[in-house]
Amino acid sequence: MKTFPKPPTGLSLPEQHASTELWVVRHGESTWNADGRYQGQTDVPLSLEGVLQASSLAERLTGQAFAAVYSSDLLRARRTAEIVTERLAADPPVQLVSGLREIDVGQLSGLTLPEIRSRYPDYLSALRADPWASRRPGGESMADLYARASAALLTLAAQHQGQRVMVFTHGGVVRVAVGLALGGVPQNAWARLSVANTSVTRVLLSDQGGTLLGFNDSAHLEDLAAAGEVDDLGFGATP
Repeated sequence: MKTFPKPPTGLSLPEQHASTELWVVRHGESTWNADGRYQGQTDVPLSLEGVLQASSLAERLTGQAFAAVYSSDLLRARRTAEIVTERLAADPPVQLVSGLREIDVGQLSGLTLPEIRSRYPDYLSALRADPWASRRPGGESMADLYARASAALLTLAAQHQGQRVMVFTHGGVVRVAVGLALGGVPQNAWARLSVANTSVTRVLLSDQGGTLLGFNDSAHLEDLAAAGEVDDLGFGATP
């Protein structure tokens, strides 16, 4: 059984036997990340930089033990998981969960931000007015993503109480994990949660609530040129 971190004085963590520690990892840089294209659920491979990022995380985590490893079924997350788990204790199998996919960007897939500004100005206006409920044209909203991904994360947590689990996923889903840990995220805070490629966010989840143990830890990327902190949520930044 995993021993959870000792909390600071005055802070109590949920009971260990009823809690699950999730290490939630964003995938390495994809070829479309490198090109500045929205990808959502389009199956795009890792770039060479993304492979190097995943290898750096694998080296950092060599010998670490996890009760299970799960991944989004999209190639960029799955390949990141495969590279990292080869270096973990016992080389655990990567179990694929479609609910861990990135937000569906619908008709925005493959487009750059200038192209979106030209073709979908009404969508961008709606997004600025209501970033939580506005759906990508033909795709999902943040509210949709939160409902889908939180169900997936909570299911994994329920299956692994008292254990530590690694989850490979996408920037939007990392934000969902933070929301679960904090009992929700303040309005408009989603745009301020920067999530680097292959960064590790650690959350503790139980029936008693959640705790954010660590966010966007990307120390293993310090010697690499790019961290890739932009993603598909479209809060006025390059995708």
